[in-house]
Amino acid sequence: MAEQVSTNQFKNGMHIDVDGTIYRIVEFQHVKPGKGGAFVRTKLKAFETGAVVDRTFRAGEKFPRILTSVADMQFLYDDGTEVVMMDTETYEQVSLPRSICADDLRWIKEGDTVQLLSVDDRPASLQLPASVELAVVATEPGIKGDTVSNVTKPATLETGAVVQVPLFVNEGDTVKVDTREGTYISRA
Repeated sequence: MAEQVSTNQFKNGMHIDVDGTIYRIVEFQHVKPGKGGAFVRTKLKAFETGAVVDRTFRAGEKFPRILTSVADMQFLYDDGTEVVMMDTETYEQVSLPRSICADDLRWIKEGDTVQLLSVDDRPASLQLPASVELAVVATEPGIKGDTVSNVTKPATLETGAVVQVPLFVNEGDTVKVDTREGTYISRA
């Protein structure tokens, strides 16, 4: 029997089984109205489809908890349909569908180490560091005298991602990028 988890034990990122579907808790809020019983308002993301749903549960309601594991993996290559990763401890190679991690591939280069989240021993998603440092391979040169505050220009990074950068960033510079927002942080 799977471990049961109560709504009182919810944490962001936890995986639960609701009516036979595996969901990841994106966010939750305990609500105690002045009249009536307490409840928990949640935003859940379906593991299989990626659909985000809003659900409300009674306080104290229990659900089967889905166990997850995280392993350090080295990104080897992307063949267009599958992404091949290698476990850094066992050297075992794992192939996962490109659709699982297509957005994350914008921020990693071949040889980078990332964490692979597995749900019920099935690869679920990549967990990237909060920021990465990537080289700028193409951008327009900054125009001297164009110093209006917060003026940005597009820059293509070595992974193919395009981010908005300040005018003083040039080709060949290394920039630090926030992987969650896809935004420029600073020059590295």
